[in-house]
Amino acid sequence: MNKIINVVLSGGSGTRLWPLSRQSKPKQFLKIFDKKSLFQHTITRNKSLVDDFMLLTNIDQENQGVSQVEELNISLKHKIIEPVGRNTAPAIALAAMSVDQDDILFVTPSDHMVNDAEEYKKSIKRAITLANKGFLVTFGIIPEYPETGYGYIESNGEDVVSFREKPDYKTAISFIEKENFYWNSGMFCFKAGVFLTELKKYRIDIFEASKKALDSNHSGYIKYDDMMKIPDESIDYAVFEKSNLIKTVKSEFQWTDLGSFDSLISYFNKNNIVEGISKIKGIDNLNSYSIGKKDVYGIGVSDLTVVDTQDCILVLPNQYGNRIKELHSNVKERLL
Repeated sequence: MNKIINVVLSGGSGTRLWPLSRQSKPKQFLKIFDKKSLFQHTITRNKSLVDDFMLLTNIDQENQGVSQVEELNISLKHKIIEPVGRNTAPAIALAAMSVDQDDILFVTPSDHMVNDAEEYKKSIKRAITLANKGFLVTFGIIPEYPETGYGYIESNGEDVVSFREKPDYKTAISFIEKENFYWNSGMFCFKAGVFLTELKKYRIDIFEASKKALDSNHSGYIKYDDMMKIPDESIDYAVFEKSNLIKTVKSEFQWTDLGSFDSLISYFNKNNIVEGISKIKGIDNLNSYSIGKKDVYGIGVSDLTVVDTQDCILVLPNQYGNRIKELHSNVKERLL
């Protein structure tokens, strides 16, 4: 009987949450969400839905991933450790090649948060049913607002009509109004062999380079030279936007990727526990927050976030959250 394996993608550095998130301690491993990390929440919510877990990460973050799984007393039977990232298509190809071809891979990022366990379970079970029928499955999240930072899935029932890139605000509003557009969650479900057949059909270069890299691996550790020979490509571009086997599950659970300070604060304001976040204290302050261990005071401060860390302080007007990566690139050599 085939197994269901949760492939946990956990190699990101979370630069949009710098300086809270660092290369040495990226956001998925920060234990600020009710004393657990996003990575640990991912493992915990999936443990009753899958048979095994696979850690898919880079060499710098392996120890953090392994130790945080051990803290949950959960067995980690599979690992793929990349010396350098080459995007999601090669990573998932390596994962698919390392298991039985009838095994179902439930691929999830490690840095998202999900609420409503019953709706989540319902969506995963439906995806597994479709995967067993030979489909490649995505999860479409019902949009709460016209988000410009996410990709969208246009659907007709469970059939995917198109994938849309991150839209501008006007286009995002039109997507919401049409009511058949969903946020692309970045979660996938499919049989390993079905995915590899489609990858071989549409991107044989990625397939062959990934196979060569896996064939010469040692206990899941991929060699640097082999990894660099795999083309850098996302799973969406490589397979999902080309294949005729795509389905989407309309998912009604609450979901957020917590990929910006705005989304982090929004999550906190929905009565969720995020350690270190509080409203800026003082007089006549509006929509302003501090993140850190110190109390922050202000007078007449509005639409501002202050992030206080051990070696620096970030002062961020709310509308500039999308420029964090730009700032990070200027200081990353000094403040990793």
